[in-house]
Amino acid sequence: MPKIQRALLSCHDKTGIVEFARVLCEFNVEIISTSGTLKELRDAGIEAISIADFTGVPELMDGRVKSLHSKVHGGLLGIRDNKLHCEQLQAFNMQWIDLVAVNLQPIEHIIARHGGSVEEVVDQADIGGAAMIRSGAKNFRYVTVVVNPQRYAALMHEIRAHEGEVSYPTRYRLAMEAFYCTAEYDHALADFLRASEPPMM
Repeated sequence: MPKIQRALLSCHDKTGIVEFARVLCEFNVEIISTSGTLKELRDAGIEAISIADFTGVPELMDGRVKSLHSKVHGGLLGIRDNKLHCEQLQAFNMQWIDLVAVNLQPIEHIIARHGGSVEEVVDQADIGGAAMIRSGAKNFRYVTVVVNPQRYAALMHEIRAHEGEVSYPTRYRLAMEAFYCTAEYDHALADFLRASEPPMM
């Protein structure tokens, strides 16, 4: 089982994220985080680095581009026992990311907040978070991806029980849940667009 050395936390629903991060800290896991979650962690006294500092690139285009970076996705997607992947990781100054905890704002909340405006709803659709979820889930052989705060308690227990490691069956089940999460998010957004479709000219 791969030991967790680096984790990326980016959560709309921050329920339990401080407690989860504290357990990661028990095992000297380096924590990377996006702005809202970063503030939550730092306010609780947890050391974390911003994703901008990790990538070397600030948030761009009013926040549209912040986690869509090769250092993030290379760190999540690389095959750890592939010699070429390891060489490229070093050549481009990347680092493995072993755990990603991301949850998305429900699209229904976005629709309600913006009164059903197509332009504003689409503008708020989460691209970077969904991409991180998919990258982590694709590479579940090495990466733990968690999208539901209700999974933190069991995951914390397992991390402690296995000295900072997460079993393959757990990573598999979490990856399956992650793919369901992104599929449901996209489906809800597509349904909204279908219902809002303008009449044919």
